[in-house]
Parts: sequence; C-alpha cells; structure tokens
Amino acid sequence: MLTDPITEQPPAAPGRLAAVLSRLPGTGARPRPTRCGPGFTSRWAILGVWLAMAGLYAVIEPGKFLQAGTVQTIFGSQEALVFISLGLLATLVVNEFDLSFASMQGLAATLVPVLVVEHHWNAVAASAAAILATVAAGAVNGFLVVGVDRIVVTLGMANVLLGLALALAGMSTVSGLSPGFARLANTEIGGLPVSFYYGLAATLAFAYVMRFTPLGRHLAFVGANREVARLAGVRVDRIRFGSYVVSGLFSGIGGVLLVASVGGYDPTSSVIYLPAGITAVFLGMAAVRLGQFNPIGTFIGIYLLATGVLGLQLLGYTGWVEDVFYGAVLIVAVTVSALIRRRTT
Repeated sequence: MLTDPITEQPPAAPGRLAAVLSRLPGTGARPRPTRCGPGFTSRWAILGVWLAMAGLYAVIEPGKFLQAGTVQTIFGSQEALVFISLGLLATLVVNEFDLSFASMQGLAATLVPVLVVEHHWNAVAASAAAILATVAAGAVNGFLVVGVDRIVVTLGMANVLLGLALALAGMSTVSGLSPGFARLANTEIGGLPVSFYYGLAATLAFAYVMRFTPLGRHLAFVGANREVARLAGVRVDRIRFGSYVVSGLFSGIGGVLLVASVGGYDPTSSVIYLPAGITAVFLGMAAVRLGQFNPIGTFIGIYLLATGVLGLQLLGYTGWVEDVFYGAVLIVAVTVSALIRRRTT
C-alpha cells in the first residue's frame, strides 16, 4: 500500500484533505484577490519603512551614516541573529514557542573556545560537538513539550543552558581562537563577510521548504489546527518534536558563527539576543506573507532593526537604546500583525 512520506500512513481522502488544506495560510489554491485583500504594496511596505528610516538618518547625520562602513556594519554583524531567529521561527510556524534559543546559541559559542583553547580540540570537531549539544537540547525540549507547557519547559531549559555555559567558561570570557578559524565567518565576498551569505542561503532554503514542499504544507497544517491535522493523518507530535530539533540546529550554527567572527565569547551576553530574535520574527509578520510567520519577512526585519539601532547609536544614544527600540518595535509589530490577521481572515 502506498504511504505518505511525511506521515508514514495511507494518504488521507484526497477530497477531505484538499478541502482542509485550501483553507490554511500558504496552502491550496490561492484565493482571488479582493479589494480589501493585501496587495503587493502592503506586502512590501516594510521595505519602504526601512528606506525611510535610513533616509532620515542620512539627512540628520550625513557625515556618519553615509559611509561604506555603515552598510558593512549593518549587513556584516547580524549572522548570529539570523540563525537564531530562524530557529525560533521553526517552532512558531507549528504554533510552538521556544524561549531557550538564545541560551542554546550561548552554549554553542562557549563550547567551541572551551574545547579548542582549554582542551586542545580541533576547531571543526569542537564546532560539530557544539552544534550536536544544541540539537540535543532541542530534542529534550521537543520530547518534554508534548505533555508539559512549552513556556515552562523552554524557559527552564534556557536557565539550565545558561548555567552550564557559565560553568564551562569559569564565569568569564573565553577567547584565544585562531585567525584561521575566524575565516569561517569573516572572509569577505563583495565587501561583506561570508557569514551574511550563510544566513541568506538558510533563509531562502527555509522559505522554499515552507512554500513549495509537502513538509511545508504539513507545517502550516499543524500550525493552523493541530487536531484537524492529526485527523487528516499528519504525524503532529513528530512535526512538533522536529521543530524544536531544528531550532537547536539553527541556534548551534549561529553560536559557532558568532564565536568564529569575534574570537571569543562571554556567556552572560546570550540574553541580549532573546528580545532581538523575538522582535525580528514578529516584525517579519508585517512583510511578504502578511499576518504569518515567514523566513523572508524575518530576514528583512533583522536588518531593519539593525539599521534603526545603528542610527540611534550614531546620534549619540547608547546603552539603553537597544532595549527600548526592540521593545517598541515588538509592540508595534504584534499590534500591526493582529490587525492584518483580522482584516485578511
């Protein structure tokens, strides 16, 4: 008997499954555009906001903002945030939530220099071990959330991983990685570090899976209605579990690239990535696929946030400005996304 490669079960009745899938975001036949539906301008309005913000900074501080170094700073320093945001996104698209993604990145970024500098491991082996550690943490999250509240589990995991990273680092910054290892992230291509292109490739691959593959349709199915997806034959718990494993994978890769780019890591700094990742993912709902979590929107949101923070810093606002900016943008993004969902439902 033929089986579905995703569900490993006999295919559901074509008529019933097609009818349900057609009502889910991003699946089935596209509805005819309506006068009140989101058009091209609405989907890409966030790009206009980004350009307007950059233009404002250019007018206020032309001597500081209008420099090649500004572009390199914006696009060459967000590779870690791109990967951990994709990790968080992997759980959100199936209606899960992971509060441990920043701590998983911190653990990976701590493990690499500890293993290389203090235990004389090969850098490649240390990187692989760091990523495997975060994948294992994601697997534990996925195993536990099936029967326990996801917020409690992932928040607890975040604290456990932060404590482990601090213990491994001896409560201090660990550094001393070789310049050769730094080339993994810092080799320039077209004026930007190669790590930028890693993030771009991962984003496009994620978007392709979500939009054009059976797995992507099942992810959307589970995210839209878990019980209906289960009745249609989708392995819901397996997909939920896999989303946390993927979150660990992306977070681990982000940690390795982060420590490669700077040469060392302070475990206490992992907490600063938590609000940034959450803000970027929710801001992405206001772009491309309005009201839905999507990789390309998240990617745009990351660099919009980077532009905003850098501009404020050039204006002389430092220290507290990132927290205030991320918090304000998150409130606006969630509000706008909720309004879009009401309008398009």
